[in-house]
Amino acid sequence: MVSGASGFIGAHVVRSALDAGAEVRALVRPRSDLSNLDGLPIELVHGDLTDAASLRDALDGMDTLFHVAARYDLSRRARRDAFAANVDGTRELMLAALRSQVDRVVHTSSVAAVGPPLDPQRPADESQWASADDAPGPYEATKIMSERLVFGLVRSEGLPAVTVLPTAPIGPLDVKPTPTGRLIRDAAQGAMPAYIASAGLNVVHVRDVAAGHVAAATQGRVGKRYILGHREGNLTLRQIIERAAAAGGVRPPRLAMPASVAYLAAVVDEYLLSALTRQQPRATVAGVRLARHRHWFDPSKAIAELALPQTPLADAFADAVNWFDTLDR
Repeated sequence: MVSGASGFIGAHVVRSALDAGAEVRALVRPRSDLSNLDGLPIELVHGDLTDAASLRDALDGMDTLFHVAARYDLSRRARRDAFAANVDGTRELMLAALRSQVDRVVHTSSVAAVGPPLDPQRPADESQWASADDAPGPYEATKIMSERLVFGLVRSEGLPAVTVLPTAPIGPLDVKPTPTGRLIRDAAQGAMPAYIASAGLNVVHVRDVAAGHVAAATQGRVGKRYILGHREGNLTLRQIIERAAAAGGVRPPRLAMPASVAYLAAVVDEYLLSALTRQQPRATVAGVRLARHRHWFDPSKAIAELALPQTPLADAFADAVNWFDTLDR
């Protein structure tokens, strides 16, 4: 069973599981956009992380759970919904997995639960934990709390869980898109006037992330966490924009924006413009706080233990840009 199956990562996990020969049940919300699942030989069931009964029903007869679903919203107005889905919902789903006696749980955490490297000269690995109290926004705080909750149940109840921590996946099926996907799309279309010079991410093809999920179900060690990233994916924001612009055939922006200016713009966007228009802010305070650091990570453990694929970055950028080109036509 895959929760969040219609989302960006979830839809690729469904495909990867099918490719591995699994029978897949996809848990989706009643009003979800199901275009990412069109034509796939899967069983669809309706449920929600805030509906405990639906979670119990969805796990009936399942031997493996991929918990990919999460409320992914960096704005502060999403705080209540983020905690209800990402923390309370994860607790209910893990308890349902225990009652159903599933053989393996793969919980999708985030490198937000690791945090930016403590040593700027050395990418962070799985041994580092971020503090929820210091999280830049509600999404990051809830991902830290939910992963700790899962490991608490591993220790206290014997939950057969491993956690996987994707870095910044890019590629096809990014419908919404994600913040990283929006960055790639805007840069490829020449719609990005400036960038934050201090920022950096680890970029990885979303199909590699999905393959890492399936490998974690069969090869991962219970009670362990695995960063799903690319060994060559630690790039500055400038490098990411340049690669996306090159894939889109446009010139990259030349203006580097100080984080302080970006922060002021995000405050105006999130607390004033978004409140007035009731639209999702393009820039969030949490997003700018994240961009003050270079979020670089070491995926060596997943490469060694899970045989995590390492699709060339040029292919990842090309696939992402081509997807947005197709989507925007």
